[in-house]
Amino acid sequence: MAARSDRTAGEVPLSKQRVVTESIRLADREGVDKLSMRRLAGELKAGAMSLYYHVANKDELLDAMIDVVFEEIELPTDRVGWKASMRQRAVSARQVLGRHPWAITLMESRTTPGPASLRHHEAVLACLREAGFSVEMATHVNWLLDGYVYGFVLQEASLPFDAAEEFADVVEDKFIPQLPPDQYPYLNEAAATLVAAGYDPADEFIFGLDLILGALETLAAAP
Repeated sequence: MAARSDRTAGEVPLSKQRVVTESIRLADREGVDKLSMRRLAGELKAGAMSLYYHVANKDELLDAMIDVVFEEIELPTDRVGWKASMRQRAVSARQVLGRHPWAITLMESRTTPGPASLRHHEAVLACLREAGFSVEMATHVNWLLDGYVYGFVLQEASLPFDAAEEFADVVEDKFIPQLPPDQYPYLNEAAATLVAAGYDPADEFIFGLDLILGALETLAAAP
């Protein structure tokens, strides 16, 4: 008797890459907590057991997913100086994690990092060490920048608006009516001023990042 096939004619054959890609799509759409091997098999229209030919278990699947996320983040180099390089790496990380916010809580928790993860961390450390930071100070810098990026992305994902125009609408329709000037003069003033100025909360990322990098620059120059 011929072996049963989990795909029909014309379907893309099941592979590890396809399994991981679909897992990321599912996590992007619904969150990683909703990801299960059974649910994934349903999305792929495959038998649940057939997935185990490509990933041994869910932990291996998560490792592979996180490695794809690291692969998408731009690596720092020493061609433009450590400050500009780490700035661009942070901007890239924010963009990537904005697409995959589920990854934030998993980025540093994997004990079997993949090749992209190792290349990423090696490039970050190389950039900082070659700039003159000691091993300890490079570690401090890495933690500080990652904590800033991860925290900002999580905060940004929780906001009730996505752009400056939506910010203005939410503030005018929801917040300002709750801020009588006689009770909350500074909050009322700030809300009205920011709306009038076309304030975009997304700009806060670069403001904070440049502030951090500017402070770190003094440490790089210190003996």
